[in-house]
Amino acid sequence: MTMVLESTIIHSSCVMLIKYGVISTNILIDDLLNWNNLYIAGRLQKPVKIIAMNENIALRSALDKNLRSAVTTAFLMLPESFSEEDLFIEIAGLSYSGDFRMVVGEDKTKVLNIVKPNIAHFRELYGNILQENPQVVYKIQQGRLEIDKSPEGQFTQLMTLPKTLQRQINHIMDPPGKNRDVEETLLQVAHDPDCGEVVRLGLSAIVRPSSMKQSTKGIFTAGMKKSVVYSSLKLHKMWKGWLRKTS
Repeated sequence: MTMVLESTIIHSSCVMLIKYGVISTNILIDDLLNWNNLYIAGRLQKPVKIIAMNENIALRSALDKNLRSAVTTAFLMLPESFSEEDLFIEIAGLSYSGDFRMVVGEDKTKVLNIVKPNIAHFRELYGNILQENPQVVYKIQQGRLEIDKSPEGQFTQLMTLPKTLQRQINHIMDPPGKNRDVEETLLQVAHDPDCGEVVRLGLSAIVRPSSMKQSTKGIFTAGMKKSVVYSSLKLHKMWKGWLRKTS
C-alpha cells in the first residue's frame, strides 16, 4: 500500500493536521502510466516532497513516465513558442481540466497560485526531461521554449500519450459507424489546427467523472457537516480570488 499526503489543512504552533490518502501501489502505478482518472497522477505532476519510498523500480519508472506524459500533453496544448511559466501553468492545470469544482468551489487563480511561488521547484522537477527532449529547444537562460508543431511532430507526441487519454481522443473524434483504430484517429488529430483543444477535451473527459466521484466520496467519508464546512471555505476562497482579480 502507498500513503499519499495530499495537503496541509490547518496548523497552529503545536498541532498540524494533514489531509492524506491511502492507495495500493498497483493502482497508483496504473494511474501514473495510463491516467485512468488523473486523481493521483495529477497531484504527482506538481512538486511534492517524498518522505519515504521503498526501492520499487516499477513505481520509480511510472513516476518518471507520468512527468514525461505531462510535458508532452502540455506541449500539444501550447503554441510553438512559450515561457517556462506558461508550460508549468499548463502542466499544473492538467488534472483540473473538466473539474466541475473549478466552476463552483475553487479559487480561479488556484493553478497560478501553485506555480508562481514554485517556479524553481517545477524547473528542478522537469528540467532534465525538457533538456533531453529532442522535439524542444529549451533556452534556459531566457526561460523560453520552442516546440515542433508540425503534424509529424504532433503525431509523435500523440502516440506517446497515456492510453486512457488516447482512447478519449479517439472517442471524441471517431464518427458513428467508422470504428477507426486509435492510431488512425491520432494521425487525423495531428493535422488538425485544433489539435490542442481536442487533447483538452480528452483530458476533461477523464477528469470530470473522477472529480464528481471524489466529491461524492467526500460526503460519505467526512460526513455531511464537515463537507458543508469544507465547501463553504472553498467558496469563500474562490470569492476572495475573484475579488483580487477584479480589484
